[in-house]
Amino acid sequence: MNANCAIDSGYELPEDSHTTLSAAEEQRWVKQYLPLVKRIVSQLSLQANQVLDRQDMEQIGLMGLLEGLRRYGAPDEHFGRFVALRIRGAILDELRRQDWRPRQVRQQVHKVRDGIRALSRQLGREPTDEEVLAHTGLDQQGYMDFLQADAIDAIESLDDLLQKGMEPGSERSSGFEERIHQERLLAQALARLNERERLILTLYYQHELNLKEIALVLDLTDARVCQLSKQALNKACAFLTANESIASSC
Repeated sequence: MNANCAIDSGYELPEDSHTTLSAAEEQRWVKQYLPLVKRIVSQLSLQANQVLDRQDMEQIGLMGLLEGLRRYGAPDEHFGRFVALRIRGAILDELRRQDWRPRQVRQQVHKVRDGIRALSRQLGREPTDEEVLAHTGLDQQGYMDFLQADAIDAIESLDDLLQKGMEPGSERSSGFEERIHQERLLAQALARLNERERLILTLYYQHELNLKEIALVLDLTDARVCQLSKQALNKACAFLTANESIASSC
């Protein structure tokens, strides 16, 4: 099954056509896209399994899939891109609702992030992992936990932007030309990444690998993949946000 999502580019987009599905049709499509739900749950489970178990995440993902079917109508070749974001968004929304990172953990992430920025300014370059550990006082596991939380923050930000851009209702109101414009902006954002950064986002969004699996594929440490993914996500978010602001002010 093709489970590509909005991170792809270079395809023709159809005019919106909403078709109400019968209960039997919904059930058939849910079964067909169930592997996509399971794959996305696998992506997110490493970061979220302390709050939601896998079965709960799959149930929430299925609700996101069903909502996506009802909003989109009969699936076509572009549905996988749209619904992958709906599924991920449903799970991430539930994690936010449950405040999956306690206040103390969030404060610690901000403190470490600020410390790394200060160290970077002091050194005039990006610090090494060893320098970060010495400066922050973190141990290896604490540093890894920080990197994962930092990367997930960036993933949530890009997912929010992509989901907003793939919303069928907003596309109908802004027109087919605006939908094409959004896709071109995304392609331009990805073009600004280096080859390894693009590959990481492709593996994460198109092939639904989690960060640990990406590390194995690229023969990198988990920490390095977290760093590179956050770097790539921040670049893409910054470009999309800047162009969205320019477009809204015109």
